[in-house]
Amino acid sequence: MKSLYLIPSVFALSIMFAACSTTPTTTSLLDQTRGDFMAAQSTPSVAANAPLEFKAASDALDRANAAAAKKESLDEIDKLAYIARQKIATAREVAKQKQAENEMANAGHQRDEIRLEQRTMEANQAKSQANLAKADADAARAQADAAANSARDEAAKNAALQQQLADLQAKQTDRGIVITLSDVLFNVDRAELSAEGMRTAQKMADVLLQEPQSAVLIEGFTDSTGSAAHNLELSQRRAESVRNALIGLGVKSDKIATRGYGEAFPVASNSDAGSRQLNRRVEIVLSQNGAPIATRH
Repeated sequence: MKSLYLIPSVFALSIMFAACSTTPTTTSLLDQTRGDFMAAQSTPSVAANAPLEFKAASDALDRANAAAAKKESLDEIDKLAYIARQKIATAREVAKQKQAENEMANAGHQRDEIRLEQRTMEANQAKSQANLAKADADAARAQADAAANSARDEAAKNAALQQQLADLQAKQTDRGIVITLSDVLFNVDRAELSAEGMRTAQKMADVLLQEPQSAVLIEGFTDSTGSAAHNLELSQRRAESVRNALIGLGVKSDKIATRGYGEAFPVASNSDAGSRQLNRRVEIVLSQNGAPIATRH
């Protein structure tokens, strides 16, 4: 309740006091009641939380002040002052209780807000964890797919490589994979590769480029016809001719070695033309996993 409850009463009393030639009657209880009212009026929570009770207290104090102004008996003034004081006390108590209830309600509201915030935070954390789990699952799936694709690609690459080796009639030996070039891939008694020889060299280069870790040894051989010196020189030149062809097709030179053996290490008897043709050959040895190639004995 606003302070308008007191101002009209005090203002009216001041006019009455000024109009009277003698001082209005008062008592110590009335003075205390007026002080209690002023204290209650200066506390905003009283008028705000107990407006009806504060209005009743103001009206009761007005009646006590009127009785004092009329110089009614002291007992009557004290009686009215006592009633007003009780009503003031009631208004303050009601305001105090109401304020406590409001504070409890606010506290409950704050607790509800805190619980809501906590639940929201937990929900957000759960959502974040779910998103992280999904991201991990997606990453694992992508990794598995990539590994599967890589495995398929590797399998396809290996299958293609095996087919290329099969086309070249490659053989697995203790020294490594051996590819044999027959005498017909060279011009007669010369080291230059024929057109068919160059096509075969292209196939070998395709294989070697897929096996960058493999070392390569090119070995030349001849039959026993002619001098040993000539045969040794021809076998070395044919090995070098194959090496140069492979380098020209993109194979790194530092991984290719050559060796001419002449008429040594025949694969046939040299007793007839067919056997001698088998002995005129070039063998390309591919090491496995970069291991050194064993020396021929």
